[in-house]
This record gives sequence, C-alpha cells and structure tokens, in this order.
Amino acid sequence: MIELEGLPELVDPVLIAAFEGWNDAGEASSAVLAHLEAEWKATPLVELDPEDYYDFQVTRPIVEMGEGLTRSITWPTTRLLVARPPGAKRDVVLLRGIEPNMRWRTFCQEIVGLCHELGIELALLLGALLNDSPHTRPVPIVGSVSDPGLARVLNLELTKYEGPTGIIGVLQHTLGHAGLQTISLWASVPHYVAQPPNPKATLALLRRVEDLLDIPMPYGELPEEARAWETGVDELAAQDSEVAEYVKELEERKDAADLPEASGDAIAAEFERYLRRRDRGTDG
Repeated sequence: MIELEGLPELVDPVLIAAFEGWNDAGEASSAVLAHLEAEWKATPLVELDPEDYYDFQVTRPIVEMGEGLTRSITWPTTRLLVARPPGAKRDVVLLRGIEPNMRWRTFCQEIVGLCHELGIELALLLGALLNDSPHTRPVPIVGSVSDPGLARVLNLELTKYEGPTGIIGVLQHTLGHAGLQTISLWASVPHYVAQPPNPKATLALLRRVEDLLDIPMPYGELPEEARAWETGVDELAAQDSEVAEYVKELEERKDAADLPEASGDAIAAEFERYLRRRDRGTDG
C-alpha cells in the first residue's frame, strides 16, 4: 500500500474519478478529468505502480521525443491529483487513469486505502456509454448511488443496468462496502457518432457534477465546442438520407418518452444552475 508523506491537510475532500477504456465512450468522462486538471492546475499526489495492474502488451507504454532527440516513456497508470477550486470551500482529489488489465480487487482496495488516508468520504465516479440517444437532444445522464436515500436527496435517476461491468462498477461497489458514499454518473453517447471527442457529453457530465457537489465548474471553451460538435454532426447526417431518417426516428422516440416529464423540471434545474453561477460571478 502506498503511504503518502508530507501531504497538506485537505479540507473536506471529495474524489472525482474517471478511467479511459471500456467505461469511456467517446472519451467523454476522461475528458472531464483532463479538463479539470488543466483548468484547476491540479497538483500531483501519487501514482499507482503500473507493473501491478497493466498488461503492457494490451495497454502499451508511449514513447515520446523531447529536446535533443531524448526519448522518454510514459507508462499506463492511474494518478491522483489535488486541487482547491476557485470559490470552493473544499478540496477535490482527481483520480485519472486507464482501466487496469488485471488484479481489479487489489487495485480497488489500494484506492480505498488512499481515500482513507486522504480523509475522503464521498466519491463521484464518471463514465460514458454508447446508447441510441439522438445527438440533437440533451445528453441523458443516469447514475447509481451506494445509498438509496442519497438518490432521493440528489434527485438522481437510477440506472437499472444488469450485465458485464467495468472498473467503475467494481470500484463503486468496493468503496461503498468500505463506508464511503459513492455516486456514479453515466453520459449516453450516440452510437452512430462514437468516435472521440464528444464535448457535448463531457459538458453534460461537468454540469451534473457541479449540481451534485455545488462546486463552481470551469466550463472554458466546452459550450462553444459542444455547439460546434453538434453542428458538425448535423452536417454529416444531412449528407446521408438513411442516417438523417434514423436520427429523426430517435428524436421522435426520445420526445415521446420524455413527454410525460415535460413539466418544467429541466427548465427549473437549468435556471437554478444559472442563478448559482451568476451569484458566484462564473456564469458563462
């Protein structure tokens, strides 16, 4: 187990985690971590030893060239970083990694130990999945929690998925059994535009994180990138009549399913988010 030394005392820290790979359709969830790391200028804490969890023939290291043709190797691993978001009263620990190839139970127990050592009591795990949602509608976000009562408090739509799981599912289960409150959020990525990036799904996850944690999130260029992405997909769909017809069918199906819930809840939630960001001076 890694022991952290010389660590500053963290204030009510919360964990936000995402993994590249099976859990990360369109790289939408890992992009949230990359965005927050850059925007908050997060400080590295520790990284797990890749020898313990990765098959390098499956997840290969990357060779990079530096100045003077010096070569360096970046190994696949999982890293923890810490940041104090501007305007927030708590610290955020970012866990950013690649889904491990082996020893998942040991991997998750090591993360549990780090959470205990850092004083983390709440973990927010992010993922993205392929779905038949149309790209022209708001990105569906579903989730699961370790405590059903917490779902009611957060007004969180729960997933009813059963089947094969990834490291997010295993980690949530392990953290919950270790006494941490855990929430997982999943963005739906249209399967007909599965290639990364998907800034619209990334932005949707970021907004939901902001709602749940009440921490101002730096949107940066994501809103503009999301609009450009949707416009680009519109143009591609318009060039293929079969794709355009399929998108129209998905839109009609989605609108019909959402019609009973069109009571203004979504508008109210968006207005509340706007008021919070305006009061903080962060509306964008």
